[in-house]
Amino acid sequence: MTKLFLPQAQLEEWALADKADLRDGRLVVMAEGGTAFAVSPAVHFLQLVSGEDTHGLVAKVKTEEQLSRLGAEQMADSVLVGESAYEVVPGYVTEVPSGAPKPESAGKKPDSETDLLAAFLLNKMG
Repeated sequence: MTKLFLPQAQLEEWALADKADLRDGRLVVMAEGGTAFAVSPAVHFLQLVSGEDTHGLVAKVKTEEQLSRLGAEQMADSVLVGESAYEVVPGYVTEVPSGAPKPESAGKKPDSETDLLAAFLLNKMG
């Protein structure tokens, strides 16, 4: 399985276009009758604002659970870990199969719901 980070702004764009929505901790893809996939709240660490990156977080994605274990505090688009402050992008993490179809094969009918999500996400995020 491959984990994908979905920025909150992208999910809001999809929701406004009635392509996908978040409901009860699941990403609901409107195509194919509203197939749903589990998501977990997460952040993508963009850059260190102050302090030292002793945990090697820059360019990483961490779930809320992982942030809690680090003793991190999130406030909107910032995360504090000890004396270090980071700029982050809030969003969600979901999993797709490692052999997910590439955007070029989007014309081919997906074999499963996870293939459908992978094709949808790869076409939108790629």
